[in-house]
Amino acid sequence: MARWVLTLFLWAAVAVMALPGGVGHAQIAGAEVKASAIRVEGAQRIEPDTIRSYMAIRIGDPMSAAALDKSLKKLFATGLFSDVVLRQEGTVIVVRVVENPIVNRIAFEGNRRLDSEILESEIKLRPSIVFTRTRVQNDVQRIIDIYRRTGRFAATVDPKVIQLSQNRIDLVFEIDEGPLTEIRRIVFIGNKRFSDKALRGVIQTKESAWYRFLTSDDSYDPDRVTFDRELLRRHYLANGYADFRVVSAIAEIARDREGFFITFTVEEGERYKFGKIDIVAALRDLKTEDLRDGLLVKTGEVYDADLVEKTIANLTDTVGTFGYAFVDIRPRVKRNRERRTIDVTFNIQEGPRVFVERIDITGNLRTIDAVIRREFTLIEGDAFNAAKMRVSQRRIRNLGFFRKFQIKNVRGSAPDKTVLKVSVEEQSTGEISFGAGFSSSVGVLADVAIRERNLLGRGQDLLLRAQLAAEASELELRFTEPHFLDRRLSGGVDLFRTSRDLQSESSFDRRSTGFGLRLGYNLTERLNQRIRYAASREEVTKVGSDASASIKEQAGTTIKSLIGQVLTYDKRDDRFTPTRGFVARLTNDLAGFGGSTRFFRNRLEGTQYFPLGQSMVASIGGGAGIIFGIGKDILILDRFFLGGNNLRGFQVSGAGPRDVSANDSIGGNWIYHGTAELAFPLGLPDEFAIKGRVFTDFGSVGNTDSTGPDIRDTGSLRASAGIGLSSRSPIGPIAIDFAQPLLKEDFDQTQTIRLNFGTRF
Repeated sequence: MARWVLTLFLWAAVAVMALPGGVGHAQIAGAEVKASAIRVEGAQRIEPDTIRSYMAIRIGDPMSAAALDKSLKKLFATGLFSDVVLRQEGTVIVVRVVENPIVNRIAFEGNRRLDSEILESEIKLRPSIVFTRTRVQNDVQRIIDIYRRTGRFAATVDPKVIQLSQNRIDLVFEIDEGPLTEIRRIVFIGNKRFSDKALRGVIQTKESAWYRFLTSDDSYDPDRVTFDRELLRRHYLANGYADFRVVSAIAEIARDREGFFITFTVEEGERYKFGKIDIVAALRDLKTEDLRDGLLVKTGEVYDADLVEKTIANLTDTVGTFGYAFVDIRPRVKRNRERRTIDVTFNIQEGPRVFVERIDITGNLRTIDAVIRREFTLIEGDAFNAAKMRVSQRRIRNLGFFRKFQIKNVRGSAPDKTVLKVSVEEQSTGEISFGAGFSSSVGVLADVAIRERNLLGRGQDLLLRAQLAAEASELELRFTEPHFLDRRLSGGVDLFRTSRDLQSESSFDRRSTGFGLRLGYNLTERLNQRIRYAASREEVTKVGSDASASIKEQAGTTIKSLIGQVLTYDKRDDRFTPTRGFVARLTNDLAGFGGSTRFFRNRLEGTQYFPLGQSMVASIGGGAGIIFGIGKDILILDRFFLGGNNLRGFQVSGAGPRDVSANDSIGGNWIYHGTAELAFPLGLPDEFAIKGRVFTDFGSVGNTDSTGPDIRDTGSLRASAGIGLSSRSPIGPIAIDFAQPLLKEDFDQTQTIRLNFGTRF
């Protein structure tokens, strides 16, 4: 009996499943049941007809489980509802909804490091927007990411919801910013050619130090570390290491979660030189002989990937002068591992005929569009060229205004048009620096500077600097417009006031007040010229009663107005720590455009660097100068002096013409000096960055305009030799030299130990 009852019950359940409201098509006597009505319950702000429009089923449609399930998913997908229930009552579909609340107000609590305005601009939720848990979770993660980019990996965000009437809420993000997560140490594994100290100078991420309080480079940012990998790759490729690769970049957080240890593991590989250089042109009537002058690379020189890229850009411009706007130049590289050479063939082919329709720039909240657009070698309407776009990328990167940037070319309004989309993320460009140090020339010194490299978002550079020393002081205001007259000309204005205590050298004080105008431009990739005009009021004051008669007669004030130029050719591999290459500089000044001083002064200087093995660098350098008076004698302020930095072993202005009765240096109208030096490591840990050096200096100065029985002006050769130590320490450059004069005159002033210690934070 019980089994019969159970069987009957199961058959009844199956029959119920087949009735309307069950799964599948509801049928009565073999016909589909259609929805006669859709009733909405629980709606407050949203109209029932709007809710019905979101559904996949309409009145008159057959009711099925698939249609109801699809309608349920579509209603949830709107994000308007926190809960939705669908049920059937006969031929009526009942939709019961619970609406998500509306955000009334958003507030932030606990944010001391980041303003609420900054956080509001980053999150997606806004007042009057529908509140959903997904949106809140995304905004919480976004706020955490922002704090991590500012170096606070321990930051936490807790969203709090305050219920209001009419299904509204106030949303409060409670933030615990946590301590600053600093970079405690950056180490490199596998580097032999470059020291850890040198590579730390290549990457953008820096170790934490108290004086880096105005920059975020000493906080951990995974995007910045990724960029550091690219910087290392470019650095090694520019120095001939074509096989270089970054094996890994690992960031480990300390146990207290307040610091990171970053380890870069690298494989340097062998150093290559350029082998055979060739050009293959697939364009009709284009002769490769006409393009040879566009080659910047030479056989036998150290391989430089940047130079290859610059050669492509140079060849692109050269080919363009022959009427070929659409070219695609690709280098074919053949590596000979045995000879350690790389053959490069520049293959010139006709590129796709695509024009630049538009350049769109986003993300520049502060920097105006024109600052970015002027770095492009492509403009609207130009024939698109990949090489020129790469040059544009490098120029924008070199501005230093952006933490991240990206350029993409997408299809334009027609197949033969492309749109360049530029997205940037700005970074701080303001700097404040403090300095302290000691120099044998000026004694104890203090230095402070305030600088803005992107003034008002116009790309202009403004610097205010003050230096106070025991025997010198300087106040300087410099303004630079890097694109003067919308051309690649660097124009600037300088205001200055300097004073110098020269009592120990020449028994007087010097004061100079004036202004200057300058204009600089690149003639080639390596050669640049700077033209300047300066007008100043020069004062010779506090002349001692026992000073030289030639100095006493020059006491007072003179006005100097001069125009000059500086021509510089720089082929060094690194401006700060060169290991190879040379730099040469020619300076010419002509005074007499008004004022009371007239002269023509010329100076030529240069230094050549040679790597010896893996760690030693030899250098040979020197300079020469001559000045001619134009209708007047040369004043002591404009003469040349020898000793100190340009001739170690002698005091500042210690060698050359001198009034022996007053023991005053009076300078000369010509000068020459030279030095030969060998720098080598001392085997100390890399973090000390201390190197030893041996050197010899020589030079002479003479032909003074001053006359008198006590004037000694022999013009004889002076020379010295010595040893020294130098370090680019975290607190600044330190140099100490021990030198002994080898050739000197009896009236010269010598100096065995010379110390320079200083820093700018």
